Amino acid sequence: MPFDRTLILGSGGMLGRSWAGLLTAHGLPFEALDLGRLNLEDTDAVRRFDVSGYSLLLNCAAWTAVDDAETSYERCHAVNATAVGELARKCADSGVRFVTYSTDYVFHGDAAEPYRTTGSHDPVNAYGRSKAAGEAMLRGLDSDWLCIRTSWVYAPWGKNFVRTIAGAARTRPELRVVDDQRGRPTSAEGLARTSLGLIMAGARGFAHATDGGECSWFDFAREIVRLTGAPAVVHPCTSDAYPRPAKRPAYSVLDLSETERLIGPMTPWQAALADVVRRLAPD
Repeated sequence: MPFDRTLILGSGGMLGRSWAGLLTAHGLPFEALDLGRLNLEDTDAVRRFDVSGYSLLLNCAAWTAVDDAETSYERCHAVNATAVGELARKCADSGVRFVTYSTDYVFHGDAAEPYRTTGSHDPVNAYGRSKAAGEAMLRGLDSDWLCIRTSWVYAPWGKNFVRTIAGAARTRPELRVVDDQRGRPTSAEGLARTSLGLIMAGARGFAHATDGGECSWFDFAREIVRLTGAPAVVHPCTSDAYPRPAKRPAYSVLDLSETERLIGPMTPWQAALADVVRRLAPD
């Protein structure tokens, strides 16, 4: 049974909190560590960390500040690459199953169809490079690891696009959101459930997990506002209207065929979003 001794790293984040809730609902025991108790930027601390008492390590911790990564790449790389490699090697040495998460941003974003799990890395920003480096550290390990790429993660709590748009729609009559970047939204709670399904199905190596369907950020925002019932009007714009320190891929849709072959269809993003909007935590 892979869940008899489970450790969640990054338990304070959207995904870590979702995993904790899921394991609790299933009556499965676990321990949880947030970044205050194990700082993944501290490589020496990661090397000293003992994983031998666990059967499954869920690494839900990551540097996710995409724009900040452009000027703090060493710190970002320490969390998203060095720590991932160290933890994976320690788990391999101790016979612990290792599950970690990566991103659609490892791909360039110039494709015309969804990126398969075997797609070539070509990130357009520092955050993507750090995640690609973390993936590279896993490839050489002959051990029991699973790296799940995902995208556009949100939850009823925490800092995320859904809560930002819902809050803005309550106070502003008009919103402008980019319509030239396409991807797949992902409910963090749904991501935890899909991850559980993949683990139980014996998935190994790289996998993709998101909600079903695809959209632009504009489509996503418009549906958020509709579900909240706010009177705000959402207008499309180009990425040039909102220049950011980090370039974003224009098309980062992840192929879900292998995941759906293993565990069945993903929940449509509209349905997953409606469930979350009903339960949005207050600001």
